[in-house]
Amino acid sequence: MNKALRQKKIRELVENNDVSGQQELLGMLEKEGFSVAQPTLSRDFAEMGIVRNRTADGGYRLSVPEEPQEDILRGLVGMEVLSITANETSIIINTLPGRAHGVGSFLDRINSPEILGTIAGDDTVLVIPATIRKISSVKSYIQKILSQP
Repeated sequence: MNKALRQKKIRELVENNDVSGQQELLGMLEKEGFSVAQPTLSRDFAEMGIVRNRTADGGYRLSVPEEPQEDILRGLVGMEVLSITANETSIIINTLPGRAHGVGSFLDRINSPEILGTIAGDDTVLVIPATIRKISSVKSYIQKILSQP
């Protein structure tokens, strides 16, 4: 099952229904044709920032943070990047010490079809593009989303 599609459905269900918890959401997902294990749903909640809030009547309701939070996160991640360089096969992002994992994770969560994945060390992220023919455009895309010159 496609993670992005699953998370899109989770967002839709949580935003459009009064969902009180994970078990209720698991049932709703099942009715929509998504077979999801509880640990997977927990990871999705963490990645998406879904929280459980108390309602006025004393119950609980799941909620998804607004999208502008993504813009704030993008700005913060961008401040951790020192440089972005590329050769004919890969892209390297140099970060502040200890920040490479966060930058790599941010890029992975974007789910861009142009990026196969990232490998992060302490202060360096290796970006693996979907094709080496588009290295320049992938580098430009990363610079744009991280607001780098």
